[in-house]
Amino acid sequence: MDSVVVSCDKEGSKISRDIYGHFSEHLGRCIYGGFWVGKDSDIPNINGYRKDVVEAFKEIDIPNLRWPGGCFADEYHWRDGIGPYESRKRMINTHWGGVVEDNSFGTHEFFGLCETLGCKPYVNGNVGSGTVQEMSEWVEYITFGGESPMSKLREANGHKEPWKLDFFGVGNESWGCGGNMRPEYYADLYRRYQTYVRQYGPNKIFKIACGPNSSDWNWTEVLMKNAASFMDGLSLHHYSIAPSWTEKERAAEFSEKTWYELLRNASFMETLVSRHDEIMTKYDPEKRIALVVDEWGTWHEVEKDTNPGFLYQQNTVRDALVAGITLNIFNNHSDRVKIANIAQAVNVLQSPVLTEGSKMIKTPTWYVFHSYKAHMDATLLKSKVATGTVGVADDAKLDAITASASRKDDVYTITLTNADLNKARSVNLVLDNFKGSIKSASAVVIAGENMNSMNTFDNPNQVVEKDLSVKTEGNTVLVEMPARSLVTITVK
Repeated sequence: MDSVVVSCDKEGSKISRDIYGHFSEHLGRCIYGGFWVGKDSDIPNINGYRKDVVEAFKEIDIPNLRWPGGCFADEYHWRDGIGPYESRKRMINTHWGGVVEDNSFGTHEFFGLCETLGCKPYVNGNVGSGTVQEMSEWVEYITFGGESPMSKLREANGHKEPWKLDFFGVGNESWGCGGNMRPEYYADLYRRYQTYVRQYGPNKIFKIACGPNSSDWNWTEVLMKNAASFMDGLSLHHYSIAPSWTEKERAAEFSEKTWYELLRNASFMETLVSRHDEIMTKYDPEKRIALVVDEWGTWHEVEKDTNPGFLYQQNTVRDALVAGITLNIFNNHSDRVKIANIAQAVNVLQSPVLTEGSKMIKTPTWYVFHSYKAHMDATLLKSKVATGTVGVADDAKLDAITASASRKDDVYTITLTNADLNKARSVNLVLDNFKGSIKSASAVVIAGENMNSMNTFDNPNQVVEKDLSVKTEGNTVLVEMPARSLVTITVK
């Protein structure tokens, strides 16, 4: 039997709701056909924003949304996306699919989307091909409320009052598609560019520097050594990929070995966060600077007969487990991880939502975010897991059970993942030093009948949340976790 001990008297940091953020890039059908269909569309919309997609994200309390990229951010020039639609610049999206980008979704549309969703905007600026002046004027256009050329331009385009800009990323993947820079060069460039990301009035912008690609420890070392005092956050990107993945394997077509390889790769996030945190703490022992994991998730071969530059993939219970394992890690490191964004929101990579014409489905990953949302702004509780390993080979083994726990308003939430592909696992959940007696305990489970169970447009409810019975004995909750499942337990 596996066991999870939650120390109810050992409170940790607050789990920032912004850990549960999302990412919308001008890539494939994420923006166009995903969030944005236009006001004249036959698809039901709210001022051009696709109504069913908006409602799906509001249901999971989306805290923030990152835009316009991704790699697209460093070729995006914001003036192309303002003013009358007919005069906006048309261009080829050279990064993603070679299709025409008509810039009908720009600054005004993005901030309108965030207002419609009720979430914080996270904007990524162009360092790779943009100038300091361009970035400075964009921030002024967005946030300045006084008399200036940029505020007058914004007013002429129909928005007199400034917007609130919560998060601003100074470049994206500057080590790769954002300029192929060395860390020493980018650190100096960051110091220069962020100087002109002005703080106008009470609008405090949280400045995020481009951080490492996965396990590039040196990048973190150089950035923290040379630019820590100028940043509020440092980004980290890591995608979960099965090492023996081939073009024959897709999101819903894979072997038992690549089931475990992918989940092991997701579990590597624990090493990444721990090691980058250790480096950051050398220069920031008070943990003022957030680790911002603003691109994470699974990366599979695209679905057959789709544009390879659109990165469209299905989403199975295996992806759901990647999400659950990763979010448990973020929760447990919430003293350093303050913001995160799964890639991406709609129709791209590990999307919570997929659309096809007028149809929309919620993927297994959507249900994970729905099930885990009780952790948002809750207080982390220390938890300890005793479990065995599962897998088919030494390079594809991982812990069977992962967990995170929190408390908010005397409600305890414990989220568990079972990576075991074939076996149910009995878990003893001990609430150590629980005050009083347990009044109630309930649970929901997300599981797949098969290892590639998924929701489709013809059958959208194969993997959903279902009630799961649990037993209580004193301060212990007994739960039987099905194979390949996630369970959220609520205790009062």
